[in-house]
Amino acid sequence: MSTNRPSLRRRAATLLVASLAALGLTLGLAGPALAVSHSSAASQLAAAGIARYSSGNCSDRNVATCTSLEGVRQATIDGIITFKRASGCAVTVTGGTETGHSGGTYSHWNGYKLDIAMSTCIQNYVSAAYTYVGYISGFGYQYRAGSGNLYTREGNHWDILFYSCGGC
Repeated sequence: MSTNRPSLRRRAATLLVASLAALGLTLGLAGPALAVSHSSAASQLAAAGIARYSSGNCSDRNVATCTSLEGVRQATIDGIITFKRASGCAVTVTGGTETGHSGGTYSHWNGYKLDIAMSTCIQNYVSAAYTYVGYISGFGYQYRAGSGNLYTREGNHWDILFYSCGGC
């Protein structure tokens, strides 16, 4: 009988963990906040028709000229895919989680932000679909989506802060 007891405890513990995980997903407490690997994020973007560009032709998170997606949040990947589908624009990611961006909780490094290339299509869509917040000194012109995500035109690219997946 004692040989079955550890097995029963293991089963009970597994059931408890699985139940808590399912509850967390149902309540929105898990899932999109989880970070994903570079290869997983890159595959998802490619499948959605989103290009990536790296000035250094690399993906090393610790090199500023690379475009890395290592540690990006799933909600961020879902958000850029939602944006592409909603806008109908071609989207090219030019910045991800690599070093060289500003720090903070809602940062590139922590997987909340992506940079995308400028285009007339994206400019027209953002300015028509989102609320203009104003010029943020030292950053650029900022727009807020209904989801709360922030789109900032920073010179030669858009810096997007994904608080959520944008209605995915």
